[in-house]
Amino acid sequence: MIEILVTLFILSVGLLGVAYLQFVGSFTNSESLSRSQSVLVAQQFSERLRSNAVFSITGDGLVVDNNYFDAGLYNFANLACAGGGLPYQCYCLSRPIVIPDCNNNICTNAQVATLDAYEVSCAAVASNPEIEVLLSCEDNNLADAQACSVGSKHIVTLSWPVENWQNINRTLNATCNVGKTTPFDCVSVDITL
Repeated sequence: MIEILVTLFILSVGLLGVAYLQFVGSFTNSESLSRSQSVLVAQQFSERLRSNAVFSITGDGLVVDNNYFDAGLYNFANLACAGGGLPYQCYCLSRPIVIPDCNNNICTNAQVATLDAYEVSCAAVASNPEIEVLLSCEDNNLADAQACSVGSKHIVTLSWPVENWQNINRTLNATCNVGKTTPFDCVSVDITL
């Protein structure tokens, strides 16, 4: 009888170890999914920027419309959801009326920027509702009217909150946590048009 109890105890300790590995594996898979989805969305967004760039009037090269740098267009900041719920179900299952439909008619560069910001935001939150999209620029010519002048670096950043668990502090990327009060992880893609 004692041998059976010892065997059951050893077996239960082993099963607890397997359960812990399952927990750690699912946590790691969630982080990996956020990272891989963010890389895909950042690449998609950089391709959208390249395809919608136009020749600059003031310089020798390509620029995108200034509306691409309007932070209010990303992360559904300018939209309201009556039903509540997760961002994808709330905003992305059907296109809101305020978002132009540039697939079926001719749009201005500003309207294309609005549609691109909306579609990139939807692609970002498809797997993680907490992902935030940001497009910034290291402008090399502040004197012109362009928000991001010819030859300037465009920075596409997707960030999401992360958790410390098991009292293990993670090493945080400083660029992901500028102005944040909680820890964030991010993916950043730099492009020059």
